[in-house]
Amino acid sequence: MKPGLYIVATPIGNLEDFSIRSQKTLSKADIIICENPKHSLKLLAKLGIKKKMYSLHDHNENKIIKKIENHALEYLVVLISDAGSPLISDPGYKLVRFYIDKKLYVTTVPGPSSVISSLQISGMAINSFKFFGFVPKSNSRFEHFIENLKNEYQTSVFFVSSHRLILCLEALQKNLNGRKISVCKELTKLNEKVFRGYAREIVEEIKQNKKNVLGEFVILVESANEKSNDLEKINSSVDKQINKLLKKYSLTDVVDIVHKLTNISKKIIYKKALEQKK
Repeated sequence: MKPGLYIVATPIGNLEDFSIRSQKTLSKADIIICENPKHSLKLLAKLGIKKKMYSLHDHNENKIIKKIENHALEYLVVLISDAGSPLISDPGYKLVRFYIDKKLYVTTVPGPSSVISSLQISGMAINSFKFFGFVPKSNSRFEHFIENLKNEYQTSVFFVSSHRLILCLEALQKNLNGRKISVCKELTKLNEKVFRGYAREIVEEIKQNKKNVLGEFVILVESANEKSNDLEKINSSVDKQINKLLKKYSLTDVVDIVHKLTNISKKIIYKKALEQKK
């Protein structure tokens, strides 16, 4: 294996998900860069691997880069996270950029990901989705985040800590009660559980057992319904646009032009344009 940066996914729960290639890469590493050495040492101990380790977090990434800079050409460096695929809501971006900018070898050793796993078992459309990381901590940003989900036309995926789970679900119940959600708990672990349905139903189910709020959670929200939300997209600026275009073009042409510009349903645009024409 040649020197470079190897981005290796680690199990999100079940150790049997760790691939042979992932184990081989760790065993060949000169340095392992991880989030929490104490946590990663447990995994390495089970695999019988002993390596030099550096802890990487948001505030020391530049220091870690300086530590390995002089050996980057000759060292096989492995980047792992506590669980799952590195860089997903974790530090490491600057390290990857360093290797790329220096034109050094960078590769990925793919594996477990709570984001992908939760999408697969959610029962929602996953041909198009948006990942948001952890929900914002401040109340104002959190409220803004929930409000913006109303207009997401893709399946939304985000992480939430156990102590904020109920708060988040109740906010979804209040603002998005007509949209189905999925709450994935402790994926691939013994206590894995998936709650599917509307927020109100899931809140009631989770509150029935205190153990339901323990663990790690991924929440998914189904996409906004295009038909029910297109009318909301027709704001005053689009109204003015339709009115202006009607002075120059035919009704059919106006519908086509506005549809291409806004991606709003032609039926909705036609209805609005017809109202203005009268």
